Amino acid sequence: MAGLNVQGEERVIDGRRRVHYDGYWIKTYPVPKDSLLAKKQLIEALTRRLFNHVEHGVNIPGRRLDEARRAFDTEADPRRKRVKGAMLAGALFNRAADIFTKLVEIQALGVRITPDNALMRECGDHLQEALELGKMVRHRSGEEGIDELWGEPFKAFAFPVEDFYRSRYIKIAMTMRDIDRICGCLESTFEGSLLFSGIGPSLRAFATAAKAKTETLRTDEDMFEVWTSFVTSAENLSQFTPRVPHAPTFLEQQEAAEGCQLVRDGKDLVSYIARARVPMPKSAAEFVERCGRYRRMWLADAAVDKAG
Repeated sequence: MAGLNVQGEERVIDGRRRVHYDGYWIKTYPVPKDSLLAKKQLIEALTRRLFNHVEHGVNIPGRRLDEARRAFDTEADPRRKRVKGAMLAGALFNRAADIFTKLVEIQALGVRITPDNALMRECGDHLQEALELGKMVRHRSGEEGIDELWGEPFKAFAFPVEDFYRSRYIKIAMTMRDIDRICGCLESTFEGSLLFSGIGPSLRAFATAAKAKTETLRTDEDMFEVWTSFVTSAENLSQFTPRVPHAPTFLEQQEAAEGCQLVRDGKDLVSYIARARVPMPKSAAEFVERCGRYRRMWLADAAVDKAG
């Protein structure tokens, strides 16, 4: 929802505290006290989310870090090296989480852990290296890598917790902008199309539900309604039926089929973005370009038909 262009301004809207970034009012959540325990819990949650959205096979236990590094260092084939680099990144993240867990346990015994502690430095080094290797990792769909997800555990380690939360709200605003961009592009692509007349409301409902999913944590009491709306609006969009004539021409059948595929692919891309809660700029740009090609092709054909 659009608001005043005051970055970081907070308001209570419809009984819910929200913060404004880049034209969106986003749900806020209480910021935990900045501590090793809070950082540990953040890193664990972010790492789980990361592995949930990236390609299979990269969630390598931290205890196998040395094996993963040897496999990566000795691989010469570029395609195989990419996969092994992704596996090494996963092992590095898990080793960092292992170290952090032990540091929190030691701190609970009354031992003071300072930022220059050798294990703290090792943890940071692992996260930094994993962030670099994360560029080799692809989204579970096989689409582009989602570098933003790989950066979040490192940010949670390196920044104060309050600063990390602020960076997340900015990222959510960017994610919402991508959702609006994709759904808006689809709607404009089909503007004036008799075959896809009436698809606009379904696209707008899906965009609204996807943005709500993006800003809502799984622990939120609203999640039951938010997730249900997200799933059902996606189903409604997938089930849209083009209004083909009773005896359609071959070109009309082709236009309808390609348009339906475009809608399904757009729905999938928005779903990936909303669930990961980070933008996918490369995929979004490619999809927008694809929408443009579709519209140019069928507008040109329609003009030819009218001229004939």
